[in-house]
Amino acid sequence: MTGFFETIRNAWKIPDLRKRITYTLILLLIFRIGCFVPIPGLSAGAISSILGENDTMNFLNTVSGDALKNAAIFAMSITPYINASIIVQLLTVAIPALERLAKDGGEEGKKKLGQISRYTTIGLALLQSFFIAYNARGSFSLQPVWFTIIVVMASLAAGTAFLMWLGEQITDKGIGNGISLIIFAGIISGIPSTIISLYDVFFAAEGSNIVLGILFVSLIVLLFLAIIAMIIYITEAERRIPVQYAKRVVGRKMYGGQSTIIPIKINSAGVLPIIFAMSIISFPSVIISLFFSNADNAFVNGVKNFASTPWHPVVNAILVIAFTFFYSAVYFNPKQISDDLKDNGGFIPGIRPGKPTTDYIKSISNKTTMAGALFLAFITVLPTLLQYILRLVDIKFASVNLWLGGTSVLILVGVALETVKQIESYMLARHYKGFLE
Repeated sequence: MTGFFETIRNAWKIPDLRKRITYTLILLLIFRIGCFVPIPGLSAGAISSILGENDTMNFLNTVSGDALKNAAIFAMSITPYINASIIVQLLTVAIPALERLAKDGGEEGKKKLGQISRYTTIGLALLQSFFIAYNARGSFSLQPVWFTIIVVMASLAAGTAFLMWLGEQITDKGIGNGISLIIFAGIISGIPSTIISLYDVFFAAEGSNIVLGILFVSLIVLLFLAIIAMIIYITEAERRIPVQYAKRVVGRKMYGGQSTIIPIKINSAGVLPIIFAMSIISFPSVIISLFFSNADNAFVNGVKNFASTPWHPVVNAILVIAFTFFYSAVYFNPKQISDDLKDNGGFIPGIRPGKPTTDYIKSISNKTTMAGALFLAFITVLPTLLQYILRLVDIKFASVNLWLGGTSVLILVGVALETVKQIESYMLARHYKGFLE
């Protein structure tokens, strides 16, 4: 923690970096203001009442900085852009033209893929906003209905497009990681309400026990700090495979003979598997809420209320593990690494080049991926487990919002670490520039 503040203090002394940090803070402030700008004709809470109350909706509201609950213009947050980016990434594996664009297109190829992601974002935002507006038509305060539907659609889609632009501006002219910092700002803005919720439940409620409240809050804070430490450890942890390069003579010079490593991160997928799993598991309930919001049917109600059943965390954990292995299979290719080692005269000590090297790297990758998958699954179900334990102790404790104890913390820590690394890289570049001058 001392190193973090030391980095910020040193960065503030560099004029160009100070300008970037100030610019980033101003844009994040604009994002927070937009979370309270209401959509014309739509009452507060209309969107969240349509989608219902479950873990997925709580998470979406947390990411949006309560804009979803407030029915503000940023209610959909940046999630359509995230979904669009995921779709485009998956399509680059399935469609050869996009794969060539990603691998061989260079900077121009990245720009084209970014443009495709933007258009896909607008399409998803318009589609999602239409279903929200259509189902919220009963709470409209403006007439005619069709005009208000257009206004709500335009407001929601424009809010998402503006956030996408904000994220790109932070990435280009700020300190980087624009989209991640917007999500970071949305999540961290919910900390005060979480503190107030803890106070209301454990101290201000009728018949509350002060000693018991202090005990529970202390345990929650300690658990929160332990989760942060665990996430930092797993995020930075990696399995290092030693590699040796054979010596070879080219002309009068000798090359090779060096030792290096192949780093395989324990949690290389980050928070993506959790987002994937959440999207899949929430899709049926969201569709049911949007299309059959007034239906009185046992099957429909069962799908809508699946998030409150004991099977929800189990299915969620299984999906997280499955998507972690899927991500590893898509983005990590042991055969390519083995071929590159063989072509450059490298080998793993004790392992023959070729297929044995491929199998060895694949085995190590599967073990580290399983460790990362189990960690992500644990982080995903942790809030549900804590809610269940608190409910057993006292039913009134079940109203405590502990969403900040799981996935949100993983996102916060990951973004904070990446931002610090980005700032340090800017500082290092300025030092090198100073040496050259």
